[in-house]
Amino acid sequence: MPAVSDTSPILGLAVIGHLGLLQEQFGEIFIPQTVLAELKIDANFKGASDVRLALNEGWLKLKEIQNKPLARSLSLDLHQGEAEAITLAIDLSINLLVMDEKIGRERAKDLGLKTVGVLGVLLNAKKHGRIKSLKDVMTALRNEVGFFISDNLYRQILAQAGE
Repeated sequence: MPAVSDTSPILGLAVIGHLGLLQEQFGEIFIPQTVLAELKIDANFKGASDVRLALNEGWLKLKEIQNKPLARSLSLDLHQGEAEAITLAIDLSINLLVMDEKIGRERAKDLGLKTVGVLGVLLNAKKHGRIKSLKDVMTALRNEVGFFISDNLYRQILAQAGE
């Protein structure tokens, strides 16, 4: 089942070496132009080569948004990448959005989209034996990416994973 993604899940997973989990779980990932720009794939950050490879392999796909009025409306209270990702999902009739930001997820749900964040992707990967230690991966997200995971959520996710 294809999905549309915002920047942070792609960036976070690429930096910690697990970008391929998106392809494994969703097949194709579509992104709008703003998300591509935010990924700064020409920069030399850790994980940029993985993002370039995903684009070259064709499972990470750039698509232009069509409903520009919707994107403008959503961008009144969301970052542009989030607004365009939600718009692209609606444009392509893809009901699954990979996004971490709370307000963006709320807007997406208001528009009938299902959402999953990077922690949901990682938990699913753990349950299917694709990663050995969810604790190690979440710690890498915190330390290498600066990804915020509250201590309470950290413990809840580990409990769900049986760690």
